[in-house]
Amino acid sequence: MILEGNLSARVVGVESISPTLKRFRFAPDKGSEFPTAAPGAHILITLRGRDRVWKNSYSLVTPPDQRDQYAIIVRRAQESRGGSHFLHDVIREGDTVELSPPASLFPIASLARKHILIGGGIGLTPFLSYIPVLEARRAVFELHQFCSPDEVGAFQSLTGDRAGNVKVHGSHARPTVDDILSHQPLGTHVYTCGPEGLMNAVARTARQLGFPETAIHQESFGATSGGAPFVVRLAQSQKTVHVSESQSLLEALEAAGVEAPCLCRGGACGVCLLPVLDGEPEHRDHVLSDTEKAEGRLIATCVSRSKSGSLVLDL
Repeated sequence: MILEGNLSARVVGVESISPTLKRFRFAPDKGSEFPTAAPGAHILITLRGRDRVWKNSYSLVTPPDQRDQYAIIVRRAQESRGGSHFLHDVIREGDTVELSPPASLFPIASLARKHILIGGGIGLTPFLSYIPVLEARRAVFELHQFCSPDEVGAFQSLTGDRAGNVKVHGSHARPTVDDILSHQPLGTHVYTCGPEGLMNAVARTARQLGFPETAIHQESFGATSGGAPFVVRLAQSQKTVHVSESQSLLEALEAAGVEAPCLCRGGACGVCLLPVLDGEPEHRDHVLSDTEKAEGRLIATCVSRSKSGSLVLDL
């Protein structure tokens, strides 16, 4: 069943880029066109297995004006809770999947004088839709992609031959974040997507160098790792939901038939925030301030869990 507002799509291509990376191409199932996607946009893919449903967000790597196809690149994660393994092992050309319309939480700053893009591993993906837009605008930009030495060739093939403003760093002689961000002109904006450690280092260094908060941009589909099981009680519907070690709170709510708000599913957008009436959340999001986390009155259901054995939510 396709939910209202979602898009039915056919898998029209599955390409192996490296032992752990695959590119998946989708076309509209009914022969029309997909909605236009902004640079840096992502889609939510609903994957229906025999015993479980996954909903995962992935950045579009196709140019924003391409509407006949969407493409994503997915890493087969060793500690995947099933979504990336399902895509790599089960999805084949000709299959039908359900996509959300594209959403953008990571736009290009239109007034920036220069753009510094810093990707780590699969965090390159949103920047692949940035590059053609920045080139068309004749914008000044640099892309620095950090990866393991054995994946340099794969990422170079994805970024293409673009003179000196695109660099893939896989050796021990790679520059530091400070090397990249120091001595940049006033009006430079920095964008980062990748492992949490890299994103924290970029944000911390940028602040130390005097970048204003409005010039620091991050994309995270981050930590949906598991933890100790807990129980959620919903005050309005009077439902009790058990969250297992390998489920996110949002997944448990969905499995129980609860319509819970969501968008990025990575703790970055704030759409899934719900009021907490009782219990102590374990915050893992990038939305709430330190003060809001300390107050414990809200929880991002897509990534956060519970420190206490149970939570009571206003839902």
